[in-house]
Amino acid sequence: MRRVIAIALVGASLGGCSSMSWDMFKSAPPTVQVRLESNPPGADATTSLGQGCKTPCSVSVPAPDAPFTVAFALPKHQPASVPVNVIKNPGDFTTPASVTTDPNPVFAELQPAVPPKPVRKPHRPKKPKPAATAAAPADAAPAAGSPFPDPNAGKR
Repeated sequence: MRRVIAIALVGASLGGCSSMSWDMFKSAPPTVQVRLESNPPGADATTSLGQGCKTPCSVSVPAPDAPFTVAFALPKHQPASVPVNVIKNPGDFTTPASVTTDPNPVFAELQPAVPPKPVRKPHRPKKPKPAATAAAPADAAPAAGSPFPDPNAGKR
């Protein structure tokens, strides 16, 4: 009877082994070291995968299946975004699999922010200057050499 109980306990404990997952034999997803640089340095760089740092720096990202972007921000400069491609080499019997990014290092040239243009006041026409005191009398005859006839010539 003791043998039956012992066999039953061993069988029950081995039965638990069948529920083991093969996940424990899978390797962790590969990571990629990405160098982040900017001009001027000191920008906050953040990947679309969540990792970030202050340039110049390096971040370790899990190798994604699709391209990702790196956003750069620095006060008094326009923000910049750089797309990054992921290149996976499956490897073979002689070489191990590898993952790289293009570009690496990821570089952004940050442009100074353009200050807003000052608001211009609307244009006001200038007031006409007062007429000169030595104005010619209206009755004066036109100059003798004028090619234009006097418009007031027959109305007097």
